[in-house]
Parts: sequence; C-alpha cells; structure tokens
Amino acid sequence: MINLPYSQSIAGCLGGAIGSHGLSEAQLASWLGRLAPAIARLKEDHRSGRLPHLTIPADTADIAQAEAAYARLAKGGRAVIFFGTGGSSLGGQALAQLGGWHIPGTADEAQRQRPRTRFYDNLDAHTLASALHSFDDLGGARFVVISKSGGTPETLVQALAALGAVKEAGLARRIPEMFLGVTEPKAEGKRNGLRTLFEQHGIPCLDHHTGIGGRFSVLTNVGLLAAIARGLDARAVRAGAKMVVDALLAAESARGLPPAEGAAVAVALARDKGIRAQVMMPYSDRLGRFSAWFAQLWAESLGKDGQGTMPIACLGPVDQHSQLQLFMDGPREHLISVVRAPSAGTGPRIDSGLANAAGLGYLAGRTAGDLVAAQAAALPEALAKAGRPVRTFDLARLDEASLGALMMHMMLETILAAHLMGVDPFDQPAVELAKAITRERVAGM
Repeated sequence: MINLPYSQSIAGCLGGAIGSHGLSEAQLASWLGRLAPAIARLKEDHRSGRLPHLTIPADTADIAQAEAAYARLAKGGRAVIFFGTGGSSLGGQALAQLGGWHIPGTADEAQRQRPRTRFYDNLDAHTLASALHSFDDLGGARFVVISKSGGTPETLVQALAALGAVKEAGLARRIPEMFLGVTEPKAEGKRNGLRTLFEQHGIPCLDHHTGIGGRFSVLTNVGLLAAIARGLDARAVRAGAKMVVDALLAAESARGLPPAEGAAVAVALARDKGIRAQVMMPYSDRLGRFSAWFAQLWAESLGKDGQGTMPIACLGPVDQHSQLQLFMDGPREHLISVVRAPSAGTGPRIDSGLANAAGLGYLAGRTAGDLVAAQAAALPEALAKAGRPVRTFDLARLDEASLGALMMHMMLETILAAHLMGVDPFDQPAVELAKAITRERVAGM
C-alpha cells in the first residue's frame, strides 16, 4: 500500500450519501471494472517507456540543467517574465502560486531577494505594450519563452515584441543573457521558428520534452522553471508525482486506486446521472491556479467526439458567495471536487471582544484558519444533504510533494476517463483547426 500525501473520498458521490442522485455500488463496480485494460496498458507503458508522462517523475538530470539555466538568466535581473500560452503557462503558474506568486504580501524574505515573477499567457496588444514599457530600466527584465513546437503565434509575437523593445533600448548586445527559450530540439524536416530566431540571436534554449505535450508538461522544465523561479524544490514536486505512479504500478485493480476511482465516478455520473460539469474548488489561495490548470487538462483532453464534461475552476471560500447557489439549487449537473489543505489554528486569532462586538461570538478566540477549515468541512456536508455529488481531497500538508501528487492524480484520472469515453486524451483536433483558420485570416488582412 503506497501512502500518498493526499486522500480522496468519493463517498459523497454514492447513493448511500446522496440517495438516488448518486451511484449505486453496482454501478461504481461496473465502471471500475471497465478500467482494467487501461490500467494494464498504463503499467506496460511505464515498463516500455512509451508514455514518458509516467517515467519523468523518476528523472532528475534535467532539473539540474534547468536550475543552472535559470541561475544564469536571473543573474542581475529584477523581474523574470514568462511568455507562453495554455499548457506552456498554466502548469508553471500553478506551481509558482504555491510559492506565493500572485498572492500579495505572502512572499518570505528569501523570495523577496529573488527577481519578481510575471506570466503573460494571453495575447492582448494593450497589455503587451504596457508590460514592455513598464520597466524603468528594461535591462533588469529577463524573458523565458516557451513553445513546444516553436510555432505558437501568440508566443512568437510576444518574443518578437520583447526582442524589438530590448533592441530599441540599446541593449542588443545583452540579448543572449536576457532571454531563455524552451522548445523542441532540432528535427530534420520540421520547422521551429522560435529555435531558429533564438539561435540567430545567440539565445540559449532548453529542450522541451518531445513526448509530452503542453497540458501534460507541468512536471517537465516547462512547469518546473517557474517553481525554481519561486525558490521551490522541483525534485520534491516530481517525488510527489512519483508516489502516485508507484500506486498505479502497485494496484491490483481499479478499486482503491484514487485516479481510477475518480475517473470512474466522473464518467459514471456523466453517463448515468446527467452530470455535465466538473467543478474544482480548492480552499487555499495557493491552489487557485491549480483549478485553472485542471480546467484546461480536463477540457482539452476529453472534449472530443461529443464527449467530455465542462470543467469549472473555482476557489473556496470566495465562490461560496458567487457560484454555490447554482451548484446547490440549480440544475443537477455538477460534480464538485473540494480540495482541502490543513488550515485550522493558522492565521490571525480573533480578539474575543471585537468578535462579540461584531456579532460573531462564535469566532471569539478562533483563528481565520478555523473558519476556513469549518467552511471546507461544511460545504461537502451541505452538498450531500442537497443530493449533489461531491468528492473531497485532503492534503496532509500543502507543499511541493502534495501538489506534485495531486497533479499526477489529475493527469492519470484524465487519461483513464478518456479510456472510458473512448477518446484520445493527447490530441486536440478542434484547436488545430482554429489555428489553421487564424493563419488564413491574418494572411488575408
């Protein structure tokens, strides 16, 4: 039995907890049984190395290379800007947020000594122009440009604009020390605009793993560079992910394997109970971008051939005050996944006199974390009483290993759900069609 740094409960998705709106034990067993071939195939994929998603958690050599490249880039820098879109950015954001990125006031002293971290993943002309003009001294900026194919137009536009701004500022000779690329290595007969551009400017490039696509790339240098930028332990991220892979390899059946149980519940509820949306709702600011990362993983991997369910990225407790009404009392089409990190006893302690004066006597002497812990426990109970499917994830602690494990869980769950839906989790044909039409329209302007 592999001890994972999190536990998952699917009890709130079963008939014993929510009555006729939940799955019967027979339904759950049937869907779990259908996963046996997929689990066997994943084990063989690990043995053969065919699916590097499963073997990369055990690797460490590329981490040292990424750390060295980042150290060279960051030397003398005041801000590191990540350019990339979709899977080339969301995983890095999720890891960086564990280190306090995009959460004002949470950086520790060591992080304050590091360059600031910025992500620009959505191409907006005004934002890009403003960003490049926001530096009093552009020489303090450092740019990490990530594109697996090297041909992502949004990312190339960002890179070209940044190069132009640096040249205009009279810093052309410093370009090799101000930029770092992450893209696929050279391949005969395959065009890579980013690599060609950067080689012409003497800019170093790290190799993007050729066998792992964007939305699954969080455990590669694509995601880990951002973790390194925030001073996190990249090896611990992979170690946590490896625990989940080890659990997969040790599993004798789908029953008891958390990613398999999650996939079976999600697809069974969709097929048998009309659930059309998968809500991800962690109770920690440091997991806010994890929800967004999950939404892309689930949507782009499964939304094919009329299959898939709609992922909804939420955050607790704030979304109790915005979307919960719909989840509790709207159409019965949501599966809510609540992720809880230990918070009881943490944060500011509330003065008893002030609490009583505000009419919140029940909070007298309690901490802010006590309230969040109570809310995170009460929500699944309330959902179950309303007959709404809910599952919970409880993290032993919120750290690199637990987040790495949670991410690997979600990647495996997505792959297994794709097996049940009969779709390929690794392609995105509709997205490629939109890209082709975009190229045609720009060419016609």
